[in-house]
Amino acid sequence: MVGPVNHSMGPWEIPKPMTRETKIQVIDVLHPGRPNVSKAELKEKLARIYEVKDPNAIFVFKFRTHFGGGKSTGFGLIYDSVENAKKYEPKYRLIRNGLDTKVEKSRKQMKERKNRAKKIRGVKKTKAGDAAKAGKKK
Repeated sequence: MVGPVNHSMGPWEIPKPMTRETKIQVIDVLHPGRPNVSKAELKEKLARIYEVKDPNAIFVFKFRTHFGGGKSTGFGLIYDSVENAKKYEPKYRLIRNGLDTKVEKSRKQMKERKNRAKKIRGVKKTKAGDAAKAGKKK
């Protein structure tokens, strides 16, 4: 972390959480004199405020800096445990937070699949894609 953190946060709790294991918040961050605050710093501060054992159970996203700077607003999800986070969070957010790995596909495979799908119409497209995946797993 770079020096002392000189920003204040004002979370607004949204009354109806998605699950009992989740706390949803809209977070206002005041950061005068700084362009923005890193997500890692925000996660650490939220972990201290809400006494979360593992900062990996906190997800912050969709932060937008207000015109003129000095203030940002975004969302935060605080889960009871990392297992619950893995259960409910979308895969792309898990990958961004380092809890999952991205499957690397070659450019050629993606193009071949796209071109095969162009020749088929309707529901058969998904079946053709699934068959291609099943054939490569064996």
